[in-house]
Amino acid sequence: MPGKVFKVWPKRTKRLSGQVITPEMVVIVTTKYYTPTPFYNGWEEVRAVYLNMYLVDIKRMGCCQADFNFEVIDKY
Repeated sequence: MPGKVFKVWPKRTKRLSGQVITPEMVVIVTTKYYTPTPFYNGWEEVRAVYLNMYLVDIKRMGCCQADFNFEVIDKY
């Protein structure tokens, strides 16, 4: 089943558990399924990209969907 490509970034700077995210930390996330948001699957794809690119665990920081902006880049 086709998925979508999203651009995701934090709305504001957040510091927690010795980690920091800032609005400049933009990531590109590709979902496995066609969904309206990149947060559908327990954040697995979003979390994995932040861990790989920035070494930040957004789940451990207690982030929620309201902490992030996103836009659809493309669907395949």
